[in-house]
This record gives sequence, structure tokens and C-alpha cells, in this order.
Amino acid sequence: MKALLLYPQFPQSFWSYDRFMEIAGLKAVIPPLGIITVAALLPKEWEIRFSDRNVNLETEADWQWCDLVILSAMIVQKVDFLALIQKAVRLGKKVAVGGPYPTSVPQDALDSGAHYLILDEGEMTVPQFLEALNQGETQGIFRSIEKPDVTQSPMPRFDLLQRDAYCMMAIQFSRGCPFNCEFCDIISLYGRKPRTKEPSQALAELQTLYDLGWRGSLFIVDDNFIGNQRNVKRFLRELIPWMQQHNYPFTFITEASVNLAEDDELLHLMREAGFYAVFLGIETPDQDSLQVTRKVQNTRNPLVEACRKINQAGILIYAGFILGFDGERTGAGERIQAFVEQTSIPQPMLGILQAPPNTALWNRLKAEQRLLEGSSHPTGDQNTLMNFIPTRPIAEIARDYVEGFWTLYEPPNYLRRCFQQCLSIVPPPGRKQTMQFSLGKGLRLVAQIIWHQGIRRPEIRWQFWRQLWTILLRKPQLLNMYLGLCAAGEHFWEYRVLARERITQQLGYDPMKISVLPKPEPMLVSS
Repeated sequence: MKALLLYPQFPQSFWSYDRFMEIAGLKAVIPPLGIITVAALLPKEWEIRFSDRNVNLETEADWQWCDLVILSAMIVQKVDFLALIQKAVRLGKKVAVGGPYPTSVPQDALDSGAHYLILDEGEMTVPQFLEALNQGETQGIFRSIEKPDVTQSPMPRFDLLQRDAYCMMAIQFSRGCPFNCEFCDIISLYGRKPRTKEPSQALAELQTLYDLGWRGSLFIVDDNFIGNQRNVKRFLRELIPWMQQHNYPFTFITEASVNLAEDDELLHLMREAGFYAVFLGIETPDQDSLQVTRKVQNTRNPLVEACRKINQAGILIYAGFILGFDGERTGAGERIQAFVEQTSIPQPMLGILQAPPNTALWNRLKAEQRLLEGSSHPTGDQNTLMNFIPTRPIAEIARDYVEGFWTLYEPPNYLRRCFQQCLSIVPPPGRKQTMQFSLGKGLRLVAQIIWHQGIRRPEIRWQFWRQLWTILLRKPQLLNMYLGLCAAGEHFWEYRVLARERITQQLGYDPMKISVLPKPEPMLVSS
């Protein structure tokens, strides 16, 4: 069997870092871990070609060569994903698909002509698919209620990647999350009981990347890295001596729940292991909204204090915020802005609430007949209007979003938060705790930043030089981190314009320019 594995293109989004990638001479932020794990589950005798279409496009010769096309996608990749299915069908190729998007919305893939749907987690369903092929079946849907034991997951095929095209490499330690946030599809996809790999297994993956020559930053893609705190501490205790023995070849970033701040030992272990950043789902400083959406883990302790503790442990904070929760009070956007300024979070991801299919939120809104027709499948790009009727005017929410994003990413505001965040971080003594780049890419990045922010932009020129000099004097260990954050600003300053345009297009007017806003008549999804 000749299999062509394709990973669809992402649209420009908050996380695509387009201008940053261009400045640094890179193509994509992280590699697609799911599909290269699927590649490891395929028979050894198969011939495999792989293309991450965000890095390099496959050739027409690849299409002619293959017998089978395998695709994996998230909802945000919908457009390219469906187009690839349709192309494969036109060329007479068999198509197999998997990943979070077809698992949540299988009908879209079926309607586009996919022959095999390998849904849920691949360790359970790829063997079903292979058995069906052996039996000569020409189509099928393969599902599993049972969750796999991830200690039996294979080593991802890191060798298939064009590694120098990525900002970071990636591994996974766990799946699932113990919490029950109403809007989150992680628990519907992977369950509420976090399943972890063995420490030796994760270290073997790191060793493989090390042996392949990777040096630099690495994203642990777990949706909640600390979901199983006992097992993550076991891993960290073995990771620390491995990092020491290998002279700290990697620095780590991951996602975690805010209760990370409650565990001093865990913070210490992450710091010693080389974690330089963490993404937190803060969502909102409004306690009422957190209760409504069942994000109770964010209500136990003051959120500002939690952020301060994580910074003091030497860790940079990225964070997500959401507008549009039920019962949300007027001024929610302003309160998010105030919180961001108070905590100096450099890159707040501000989004409008969506109800992903099959989540608790989706099911509740469907029962309440509040889902909107034509919007049942959100795009996942952070600036799509909600796919349900909110409890406060959509015009008000849209204005909060656009104004919030526009203000937070004003160049002087953004650079000030980058500076203040770096000053608040307490790095481990004698060691850099930061994003790493190769020497060539690092020099290119510095030259570009100096040109764009130190020379070309008069509105921030002197601020840039003043802050840079202060970082050099007071926090030289964080120089790489600071310059990386500065460079990312080039992406966000372009993206805020795009976000405003997208919302304006959906509304039919610019929410920042109209004082009295119309209320469009919604169309409800029939139950």
C-alpha cells in the first residue's frame, strides 16, 4: 500500500504567528503530532509519504503515486480538509480521515466523499481500519468508546518532519482533563480521567528528537499537563536529571489549569526541568461567569495572585479569555482588559464563545433552542461570531471583542506588557529560561526586530530601545524571551486588523464606529 498522509492548511489565526514565522525564516509553529503518530500505527511494509501543507505542499506526482490518502484535521482546518477529500475522490483515490474535526462532525467528511472515517483515538480505531482493508471493505466508520492505554502508544514518526521549518517540536504526555468546563470539547473527545504515558516513554521521545538533532523549544501538547499531578511529578523528577545530563537541550511550554499555582512543589519541578512558559485558560475575571460555565477551578483562589506565583516560579504566562458567557454583565471586555494590564500577560487570546458540537454547552443550548442555523459548526479561529443566541446583545459582545483586541494590541500597550512580564519573572539562577532558536535564525530574528521596532516604527522606537536596555541590565537571562515576544508583536499588529475586518464582515458594520447597533433577527436550529 502506498499512503499519502496530508495535514491541511490553517487559515491565518491568532496562533498562526504569520509575520513572526516570516521574520524568523520558519513555516509553522508546531508539527502535527496526531498524524505522525498514526503513521507509526500503519504496517511497516507500507510506503509512506507525508506532507504538512503548512510547511510544504505535496506534488502532483505524490497524488499519482499513492493508493490511499490519509487526512487528519481540527475544525479550524475545515476548508482545506474538505477540499483535499474532494480532490482525492476526483482522482479516484481512497480517502481515510481522522482527528478532532471528523470525530466531532463526521457528516461533513462523509458528504465530501471520504471512504473511511477513523474516529476517536487512533490507537483503538486504526487497527479496525486496517482489518477492514484486509477484508476488502471499500468503506467504513470506525469508532471506539473505550479509551486506549497511552503507555502502549507508539513513538511518533518524528523522522517524517522537516524539523527546521518549525518554531518548536512537540510531544504528548497525557490525554484528558479532570475538570468539567461546559464549553470544552476535550472531555468529550478524551474523557475526564487523564491518561499519562510512562516517564521512560516520554524520555524516549525526547531522546529521539535529541538524536535527530533538535535543539530548542518543545511544546508538550497536553490540554492540561497537570491533570494527573502525581504522574506528572513522576515524569518531572526523571526529566530533570535527563535535562542536566544532556546540558539542557530543550526548553518547554505547555497548557495547564490555573490550579498549578496551588502546588509549590509542582512549580519548582517545572522550573527545574526547563519550563519557560505555560498557557492558562483564565477565560474571565468575572466569578459569576466562571460558575455558570462550570470552570470552578478558577474560583478557588484569586486569579491575579495565581499569575504572580507562576511568574515568580520563572514561568511566562500566556492566557485565553472568552466573551459571551450566559449572564455576562455589561463591561466584561473592559474587565478583561483591566485584568490583563494588572497581570501584564503579553499575549492574551481574546475570543468569542462558541458551542463546539457535542459539548455540554452545545447540548444545553440545543435543548433551549438557542443554536443558530448555518452556524452549527464553528470555525475555531477566535474571531467568529457565536453560533447561538447570547443573553446580552451580540452587538455589545462584538464591540467588546473588537475594542478589547484593538486596545490590548496597540503597539505601545503590547510592548509594555512584554517588558513588565519579563521583569516579573524570576529565572532560575545560572540558566536561561526562555524560548530557544538556532544561531542563524536567532540572528535573523534580532536583525528584523531592530529594523522594524527600533528604526521603522516611530511610535514605539524609543520605547523599544529603552525597554531593551533595561532588560539587558536587569534580566539578561530573559533577553531571548523578550525579543521573541517583541517579534510576535509584528504578527498581532497585523492580525488585529484582520480580526476587526472579519467581525465587521459578519455583522455588516464596524462595531467600533456605530453607537446605536442594530439587532439582527436570528434563525434557530430546529431541534
